[in-house]
Amino acid sequence: MTFWDCLVDESRVLHLTHFLMGMFVTYVLVRLLSGQHSRRLRVPLVCMLICVVALPAGAYLHLVKSNALTDARMVLLCLETFASIGAAGTLIFGAIETQLHVTMPRIVSDLIVAFVSVVGISVVASRLGVNLTGLLTTSAVVTAVIGLSLQDTLGNMVAGVTLQLDSSIRRGDWIKVGDVAGRVSEIRWRYTAIETRNWETVIVPNAQLIKGQVIVLGRRTGEQPRWRRWVYFNVDFRCVPNQVIEAVHDALRREPIQNVAGEPQPNCILIDISESYYRFAVRYWLLDFAIDDPTDSVVRTRIINALKRHNLTPSIPAKAVFLTTDTAERREQKAQRDLRERVDWLRRVSLFSTLSSAEATHLGSALSSVPFAPGEVLTRQGAEAHWLYIIISGKVSVRVVQGEGEREVAQLGEGQFFGEMGLLTGEARTATVVALCDVECFRLGKAAFHELVQARPEIAEEVAEELARRRTELIVARDDLDAEQRREHEHNTATDLLRRMRSFFSLE
Repeated sequence: MTFWDCLVDESRVLHLTHFLMGMFVTYVLVRLLSGQHSRRLRVPLVCMLICVVALPAGAYLHLVKSNALTDARMVLLCLETFASIGAAGTLIFGAIETQLHVTMPRIVSDLIVAFVSVVGISVVASRLGVNLTGLLTTSAVVTAVIGLSLQDTLGNMVAGVTLQLDSSIRRGDWIKVGDVAGRVSEIRWRYTAIETRNWETVIVPNAQLIKGQVIVLGRRTGEQPRWRRWVYFNVDFRCVPNQVIEAVHDALRREPIQNVAGEPQPNCILIDISESYYRFAVRYWLLDFAIDDPTDSVVRTRIINALKRHNLTPSIPAKAVFLTTDTAERREQKAQRDLRERVDWLRRVSLFSTLSSAEATHLGSALSSVPFAPGEVLTRQGAEAHWLYIIISGKVSVRVVQGEGEREVAQLGEGQFFGEMGLLTGEARTATVVALCDVECFRLGKAAFHELVQARPEIAEEVAEELARRRTELIVARDDLDAEQRREHEHNTATDLLRRMRSFFSLE
């Protein structure tokens, strides 16, 4: 018998052809059905390589009729059995997770594969005539020795099995263990890996998780994951607490904030009263726990802008030192400088071009500065608001409802104004205006303009004519009206606007 004949005989005894074909088919299926689990085939593939490499050695033992041939066959058959069961387990459990979208604990699948492998190897060894009774006796002694020397390691392994079976901590959970907070990326036999927001991976022994306190962030039975966050701020004690709460609620609830839950809604509460300030806290529910600080920053920005819009003063530290003498003369100079700036901005509004200096100064003193953060709504379509806005800095988007969504029709920037119809006639908003970046505006309300109209009613007619002229120019550009049609349209528009203004300001 030649060496080649011995090689063929050994491959038949070991069923090597079927084994290699099965491993190839299994590898292809795992790559197709659950590619992310293909790395778990490394051990079965190494076992297959050992069988292929060791085959010539078995053929040589067969050729020389060595007594070691039986032991060699047993080792190779056990390796084939172990590799086949491991590859099949990877295919089955990987396909279940990927195709059925069921996440099975890694330890559970490993235990099942290990148990089936032990049974399979035992059956193969028994068929080859190996006496397992003596082996079990010896293994019991070895197990006792190993158990005493590896108590901590075995404790971690048992704890890992417990964690996976009772699902107290799952992969993807955000947990806090001592000073470490992060997302559970993997639960292994010995440890649990936690990925922190600082891009650190902390390895925590499983026994530590079993023995100590673990906080699972954002989990409540029957509810979607969300985590309540606290943002604190202080306001001067001269402010009215209810006004602070209403202003902050309006800023946080009027427009959704990315990564903040709509339900429960964010809320503001008064939590402490100090000697010189009130201490408030905003509570909101975070959806993506990975971006907690950036979301806190957006919430704080909304709070700051809301306080400014309502002239609510943040608290000043009690130890603040003012180096400039705050005299009445200095305050008056500052007030005059601010008033001149407001009047200059008011003069940019063509509607008020006919006002006298005294009248412009009267309206300028009534202007209030209001800031808006990106994404905040200045006015909403359909809402009633008697305000005119002059944009000092930034840019806004003008949008109208179209179908089930909104469509942008224009963008306004520095020096432009909007909301004149709400100020002059009380007409509901015809569009929604949203800040595209940080926006600073001057806002003029109905009360100041009403006083001006009451003192000189003809102002209403002048403003109506100017507004009618502006509207007519748009109509002429769109419909190509002749001079006669233009005069008629302008007259009718001015008459209608004047009638509505007189009714709105009770001049009739």
